[in-house]
Amino acid sequence: QVQLVESGGGSVQAGGSLRLSCAASGYGVIYSTYSMGWFRQAPGKEREGVASLDRDGRSRYADSVKGRFTISKDNAKNILYLQTSSLKPENTAIYYCAAYSTEIQLHLRLVASMYIYWGQGTQVTVSS
Repeated sequence: QVQLVESGGGSVQAGGSLRLSCAASGYGVIYSTYSMGWFRQAPGKEREGVASLDRDGRSRYADSVKGRFTISKDNAKNILYLQTSSLKPENTAIYYCAAYSTEIQLHLRLVASMYIYWGQGTQVTVSS
């Protein structure tokens, strides 16, 4: 069973930055994290995909965060990162890390239902 633990959330003013981390561990962690992604869910809204990264280093971003967020991974430590910048109040949400054991088709990589492993989330609050 794979465990994902997010950290790095907090409260920032608009225009600020945060680096979110997701530590993956457990039996079969290497096999189970071929595809990974960051999702977020704001109050009263559906969970939406933010960024994804596969083991070959191919990334995909939601249009709303392109140029402001960067997804990366330290494969030696099994930690997934999301570097955020130029944060906006509408980016306020709980940010979740997710993983799946195989390659996900490119057009589905920001679809939450494609992932089976999830972390507990970390809160990001952006004030104006």
